[in-house]
Amino acid sequence: MTGSECGLQNLEELRAYVYEVLCQRESLERGAFHMSEQILIRSGSACGMHFCLHGPRAVMITAIWETKQNSILFYDSTGLRFQKTRLVAAPQLVAVAA
Repeated sequence: MTGSECGLQNLEELRAYVYEVLCQRESLERGAFHMSEQILIRSGSACGMHFCLHGPRAVMITAIWETKQNSILFYDSTGLRFQKTRLVAAPQLVAVAA
């Protein structure tokens, strides 16, 4: 597993970074596959975000951004964690009530 540090100023930069790392890991063409995301809630407060890249043949590659330690954990299609990125600057995450 590799580790790195990164500074991201807004959610768009976070999404782009996660998408790039996940595509690179599985050698997927950028822009060819959809990535879904979901805000994670703990005790009524937003605590992170789950990203899932939906690749070919039902392959799913995921990442979790957890705000407490301010890091992104990346998992390949087998569920193996392959990278941890610590964010030195990160966007604010606010859950929108439905």
